[in-house]
Amino acid sequence: MSLQKGANTAVPAAAVRVELGWRGGSGAPDADASALLLTADGRVRDDADFVFYNQPGHPSGAVRHEGKQPGVTVRDVLAVDLARVEPAVERVVIAASADGGTFARFADLYVRVVDAADGAEIARFDSAGATTETAYVLGELYRRQGAWKFRAVGQGYDSGLAGLATDFGISVDDAPPPPVQDQYAPPPPYEPPPVQHQYAPPPAAAPPGAGAGGKISLTKSAPSVSLTKHGATSGNMRVNLNWTARTGAARGLLGKRRRGVDLDLDLCCLWELTDGRRGIVHAVGDMGALDRPPYVQLDKDDRTGTVETGENLVINLDHTAKFKRILVFAEIYDGADDFRGLDAIATLYPVGSPPIEMRMDDCADASRDAVLALIENVGGELVVRREGRFVLPPPGRPRWGKMAVDEAYNWKLEWVASRGKD
Repeated sequence: MSLQKGANTAVPAAAVRVELGWRGGSGAPDADASALLLTADGRVRDDADFVFYNQPGHPSGAVRHEGKQPGVTVRDVLAVDLARVEPAVERVVIAASADGGTFARFADLYVRVVDAADGAEIARFDSAGATTETAYVLGELYRRQGAWKFRAVGQGYDSGLAGLATDFGISVDDAPPPPVQDQYAPPPPYEPPPVQHQYAPPPAAAPPGAGAGGKISLTKSAPSVSLTKHGATSGNMRVNLNWTARTGAARGLLGKRRRGVDLDLDLCCLWELTDGRRGIVHAVGDMGALDRPPYVQLDKDDRTGTVETGENLVINLDHTAKFKRILVFAEIYDGADDFRGLDAIATLYPVGSPPIEMRMDDCADASRDAVLALIENVGGELVVRREGRFVLPPPGRPRWGKMAVDEAYNWKLEWVASRGKD
């Protein structure tokens, strides 16, 4: 039965499947279904009454998030055993949250209730007219005189899943993300800032930003250092990436690890040689080589970030004269939605020179890529510059952050979809 907004119908089945669906395809946005179990006062009893991708099963067993079913029509499915819903629960609200855009960009968005026993459709609501909303209450299952009914709701929220959840009494530590622009406009082509060619170290030959033990810390006020003038002109220079999540910042209810995986950041680099060849080294494609172009290699794909020997790029400085520029950046693969609440640390270990460290911990938007450093050949001198720049992916395409980094720095690579990590 197709319902108009505000209409309702009886639900005769003891158990149902609730399908959130929309038209998929290239460039289509993504969404996540969720359910909130509410008492008579319209609020949850505690955070356990919120069922979604981070918390896929209610303790009572009455509601389960079963996950997405890809296809021409993408479906995200919830299973509701109405016979097991506790007496204190009066309503089961069916909600959706957009991932990387607003609901104005969704085509053929609907919610459908079917009998779990035979798949017969009980109710359907086709939602239309969305504008800036990033979360929606599409419908609700509710008790009426000892029986269950379904109502089509169609109420939107501009504050995303966090705002919706808070409205129903969920304790959310994470601040709601800022609005996402629908029209992706890549930043202007990158123009490297001028580099001082005459490097003058402070007294006692201490390099700029040098800390305890001789480590060089690149900061906003002291962003660059010359590898050449520090004698780092040969051997393999290791670039190490570590990351941590700040307590209370990235581990609230909505910031828990998704689907039970660890926080997984990837170390990547764009490279360009003086002969014009250019490309990318990353964990889901070309991991590079040290004895042939690009003379850069990713040693392995670490998924924890907790050990100093975790994920590393190695750059063969024996071929310094062949390098034009190397852009080192980190990308979130899984375990977090963006860099807010995350601390990323990159450390360069040149042979015969102090380690060079740079930190990034000030993300304030939904960026999934953090540009750490630009290593550039300036008149035969290899200079490292801290970038400290966060880059947003195109709306609805969170896995295409590398392409956004390319556009931000005018690398001009050709991009095709690649297979993700197992």
